[in-house]
Amino acid sequence: MEGDNKVMQAFQKSFVQVQSILEQNRILINEINQNHESKLPDNLGRNVGLIRELNNNIRRVVDLYAELSSSFARSVDSEGDSAGAVRSDTRPGQKRSRAI
Repeated sequence: MEGDNKVMQAFQKSFVQVQSILEQNRILINEINQNHESKLPDNLGRNVGLIRELNNNIRRVVDLYAELSSSFARSVDSEGDSAGAVRSDTRPGQKRSRAI
């Protein structure tokens, strides 16, 4: 069960990071909206950098969720392996394709 504790700690750490980034995004979005509504050239110009920061934050959240998913799959696979179950054919870090 020590392995379970480590997995849970890693999940908790990742979720705290995600929540922090999402809170930053909320603040960024509010500032972007205020700048847009002001229609002042300096504020609109500032939005370019704020939107880049927002996009980078979104990428970080996606990466954190991908790591979480991969870690979870590995922990489930290792539990299944120790119980004699057949290992799934997904590889750690493998991304699923999704419909757009």
